[in-house]
Amino acid sequence: MALVTPETKLCDVILDEPSAITVINRFGISLGVGDKNVRTICAQKGIDINFFLTILNAYIYESFFPENGFDSFGAQEIIEYLEKTNQSYLKYQLPNIERHFKALIGHSDKNNNLPLLLNLYKEVKEEIIKRIDNDNKHWFAEILRHEKDVAPGQLTIEASDTQRTADSIEDKLSDLKNMFVIHLRGDYDRNLCQAVLFAIINFEKDIRQNNRIRNHILYPLAVALKKASSTNN
Repeated sequence: MALVTPETKLCDVILDEPSAITVINRFGISLGVGDKNVRTICAQKGIDINFFLTILNAYIYESFFPENGFDSFGAQEIIEYLEKTNQSYLKYQLPNIERHFKALIGHSDKNNNLPLLLNLYKEVKEEIIKRIDNDNKHWFAEILRHEKDVAPGQLTIEASDTQRTADSIEDKLSDLKNMFVIHLRGDYDRNLCQAVLFAIINFEKDIRQNNRIRNHILYPLAVALKKASSTNN
């Protein structure tokens, strides 16, 4: 699929990449989009179209970088989107996986390693909570502080500043998925197991795709803001 443009029908995006539903939900767009294009839907919802396209394309395409996309939005808008994402993790996705996990254990034979896998999941959950706490108390606050010191048009944002380090949360979710597929033993409820595994797989994908927004969009902007703020001070 080509990059999403203002003229792309949003229904085509969703049908080609169903995971995009999480993005449109975070923008307050409900399903039932008809055959309207992105331009029309953004206008109806009062959404900055450049920001929407930047987030959506970064979420879908690993190598995407908005060469001219920072003109109409800044760190504040990106952070607000990521805060909605973090709240979705805390309120819905993490509790949902754990609830299904416990139901699976309750409906399965005692001679399995599901409690061990649940403990691994809880480790990942705690790491995600710590990262969200760091976002709220430190990283986001620092970026917004620098943004206040920088005048529009003062930034030079480089694609080379994208963060490319490995993410331990992604790695641990991948390990947990592999444990289910390769090392699960004993008798268990297959339907509940499938529900848990699918939830983990979808969550891993959402984390990975949102990391692109963190690393390819917000991080290079944060680097540019810090440089410009240091120059001003």
